[in-house]
Amino acid sequence: MEIEPISGKPQHTDVLVIGGGIAGCAATYYLALAGADVLLVEQFDLNTQASGRNAGSLHGQIQHEPFLHLGEDWARTFLPALAFLNRSLAMWDSLSEELGVDLEVRRHGGLLVAETEEQIADIRRKVSLERSAGLPVEVLSASELQRVAPYISTKMVGAAFTPMEGKANPLLVTPAFANSAIQSGAKIRTWTKITSIEKDSPGFRVFTDSGVITCRTLVCTAGASLPDVGAMLGLRLPITSEPVQVNVTEPVAPLVKHLVYFAGEKLTLKQSVSGSILIGGGWPARTDVNGNAILNPESLRSNLRVAKKVVPAIGRAKLIRTWVGIGNGTPDHRPMIGKIAGVPGLIVGIFPYMGFTAGPLLGRILADIALNRDVGQDINGFSPDRF
Repeated sequence: MEIEPISGKPQHTDVLVIGGGIAGCAATYYLALAGADVLLVEQFDLNTQASGRNAGSLHGQIQHEPFLHLGEDWARTFLPALAFLNRSLAMWDSLSEELGVDLEVRRHGGLLVAETEEQIADIRRKVSLERSAGLPVEVLSASELQRVAPYISTKMVGAAFTPMEGKANPLLVTPAFANSAIQSGAKIRTWTKITSIEKDSPGFRVFTDSGVITCRTLVCTAGASLPDVGAMLGLRLPITSEPVQVNVTEPVAPLVKHLVYFAGEKLTLKQSVSGSILIGGGWPARTDVNGNAILNPESLRSNLRVAKKVVPAIGRAKLIRTWVGIGNGTPDHRPMIGKIAGVPGLIVGIFPYMGFTAGPLLGRILADIALNRDVGQDINGFSPDRF
């Protein structure tokens, strides 16, 4: 990627995208595909933050933990975001062909597994809401679960099956969007830190550590850095960032076909194309005295304990690595997408906690907004101005 300093007078672009994760690179790709003059800047290298440090789950259901903690009323307000996720899921099947890279997309469905009848009752309440939104979710008995997924512990009493869910390789997707964007005429600058932003009619002057960039439209997809960018324009964007751990085993013979969750404790579990089993679910990492995220041994032990309870056979696999990812959130768990009143030309995009799944559609919609095109759906409920 281009990294030499901008020399002389300010560099101009029609659309400047801030953030080199999946949403930013997808937005840049769709903008370039439409013939827009677009430049993306990223403080670090591409795909090194949340987009490249997740485990590649493709989610299509209301996540069980917030459903339990926030309740059914909250879940009803989340249904438009759930519809957004599933529209994005529909894009994943053709992305490998479109971008010319095997992104290892596999959608064999997701299983939310229960150990007790109380958990099954909670699952049924959630499934009822999901079905009201048109999702083809079903509840499986213990015997049906064993037929569908014989690797699941026989101690489990049932599960919800969500057929749209699956996985992809997060190390491949964002770079594929970036390369296709460049081939379509976009420019990308990595290792470029933004130091300040000035609103300058009819656009913006963006000061970086390698020069000044002027633009008409500013699309910000910077994830955990969104509050910092917003503050440069006098805005408060309430984005949280939480370090969470992901574990990976050695490659083993095909075992886990589905994306697996557990209704009792934090867990996501799936098997990659390479054969490694990826184990996560949002268990928190620690921070050191300098504020850097580091391994939390207690979370590691607990995560592996839960994984072995649900899929006993993984106890025979060797753990080879644990890394710290990033979970970006909003106060209501709903996405923040669109223009901001009072700052003409600024567009913001983030889908909390499940941004990898939402990335393709989020990128396309951000491009449509920047091009003043119809986005094809109602996104008023995702307005950043609600905060």
